[in-house]
Amino acid sequence: MADNNQRTLFGHPVGLYTLFFAEMWERFSFYGMRALLLLYMTKGFLKFGDEIAYGIYAAYGAMVYATPFIGGILADQILGPRRAVVLGGSLMAAGHLLMGVEHKWAFFFALALLILGNGFFKPNISTIVGSLYPEGSSKRDGGFTLFYMGINLGAAIAPLLCGYVGEVYGWHMGFGLATIGMLIGLAVFVAPTGLTQAFIVTGALATATGLFRISDNDFQLMVNTITAFALLAAAGVATMALGRGGLPAEAGRPRNPEACSRVSFLGLRNDTTVFLGVLLALPVVTLLLQRNEVATYLLNCFGLAAFVWLATQAMTSRKVERDRLLVVLIMMFFSMLFWAFFEQAGSSINNFTDRNIDRVLEEERELTQADVGKTIEIPATQELLGFPDGRPGSTGQMVNLTELEKIRTTLKEEKKQTIVWTVTSAHIGMDIGGSEIKASMFQAANPIFILIFGLVFTALWDFLGKSGREPSVPFKFSLALLQLGLGFLVLWYGAKHCDERGMVAMNLLVLGYLLHTTGELCLSPVGLSMVTRLSPARIVSTVMGAWFLATSLSHILAGIIAKLTAVSHGEGKEQVIPPPIETVHIYGDVFGKVGIAALIAGVLCMMLVPFLKAWIHADVVSEPEPEEHTEEPTGLSPSP
Repeated sequence: MADNNQRTLFGHPVGLYTLFFAEMWERFSFYGMRALLLLYMTKGFLKFGDEIAYGIYAAYGAMVYATPFIGGILADQILGPRRAVVLGGSLMAAGHLLMGVEHKWAFFFALALLILGNGFFKPNISTIVGSLYPEGSSKRDGGFTLFYMGINLGAAIAPLLCGYVGEVYGWHMGFGLATIGMLIGLAVFVAPTGLTQAFIVTGALATATGLFRISDNDFQLMVNTITAFALLAAAGVATMALGRGGLPAEAGRPRNPEACSRVSFLGLRNDTTVFLGVLLALPVVTLLLQRNEVATYLLNCFGLAAFVWLATQAMTSRKVERDRLLVVLIMMFFSMLFWAFFEQAGSSINNFTDRNIDRVLEEERELTQADVGKTIEIPATQELLGFPDGRPGSTGQMVNLTELEKIRTTLKEEKKQTIVWTVTSAHIGMDIGGSEIKASMFQAANPIFILIFGLVFTALWDFLGKSGREPSVPFKFSLALLQLGLGFLVLWYGAKHCDERGMVAMNLLVLGYLLHTTGELCLSPVGLSMVTRLSPARIVSTVMGAWFLATSLSHILAGIIAKLTAVSHGEGKEQVIPPPIETVHIYGDVFGKVGIAALIAGVLCMMLVPFLKAWIHADVVSEPEPEEHTEEPTGLSPSP
């Protein structure tokens, strides 16, 4: 229960700022690893082909969203949210650390640790945020908005730092930064107030310094500077807040403390049974990731069972409850479609960015006849930016991406700072110079846009609400799908209008991300609120679990879509990725079809708006329970 006497800053309990930074660092580690995951699978020591990598990525995403349902139940019934967060953070830190070990089994076991850790961490830290506010507090939504900003601040910093370091200095170093971030988040959560302040300030200063040091060009410097100052400002506010006190000791304690120590299974305490269950689950999840088709089958079975259960509940409920549950079911379908398309960001769009987006900035120039015979010395990190027209010492013929990656790897291993080569007539038309923005860094576009536009959308809905013109939830969902579809059509347009090398302008990718983000802001914040508002009180938690399960299933569908863009051939050392001109239209065709599908779904949702609005029964606060008739104590029949 919330303590009404908690000290506050800007109207919010000071403990919120502790949770803000604990979650921010956890998201830093999570999205830092996510930015590198697909690239690591296809370009790192694993050398997986696109189809295998997409399948693993989809199974990982699906299970990441499925486990919070179980983690929430175990926290509610046994551990309490606080212990669950510590357990989850510890598992995730171990997973990030293990990602740096170049062994196939270590890789899959690391993903299993991250999946189970997220299941304990993610739902329960949000529960603690809610517990800081008394029932009915008008500040609760504002508190969650601040918390949501922390999530996206961590998600924005992660690709800019972990992604860059992982691609430039080595995968293990990128994963190492993610490990450090998770450990800082865990320390912020468990440490005394004074140490928490020290961790927040030290972590913010070190991260801001790192962002400034890795800026290779003006564009990167601008983005990194904005993000660094946002982090430093948040750290300053949090330090000031924690000067008034930290997270209350009672926040996140078990509702039933005796449940932890109660003996119930093989003479073991309940909490010990949970820890044992985690150890037993780890090898199972590891195997499911390797056999992701089995994981897909099991999740589909759970999804079908949840759908049948929810439909049964709707059909056996009274009219208002039935109608509202039908709205939830229909919105669940459109939400699943949205996230299946949206989650291409971490898979097919990530590969498209790496292989077909022209990410070169500044000082890029084209070699001409006047350069033939000249000796040119350029930084080793830049000498290949003009591919595939040629490369130093080549005949100017097309270079496939596998060959290009081998050259880059060799340069890293030899630690070459510059490369000297002589221009021949074969190199005429080749672009040289400039600086490259790493593909993984574009994963920061979505959270940065959320930080910029999140409060704008909140203010817009509030303004429209005060005048009675706020769109309904189904209308917002249709807007989300329409904007998502437009974002994919922008990528399709870019692929159709690529240059002669098969490269697409970077600004079109950024515009696509912007439209995806504005779509997300029309759907994501209102979805959970809709579930809690429309679900009957007696089953609201289970309906919420079904909602998250639908999000989990969307990752499976996302994996199926991503596999349509697979362009690599072979596995391991034999893997070959064709030149960009041979891959750009494969990506473009799939993105175009996804865009059209999203637009059709948006129009269909728009057509259903009048019916869905009526089924919501906005004018009905609650439906009265039917009266129960009991017999009189005398045994006589009750009067009519």
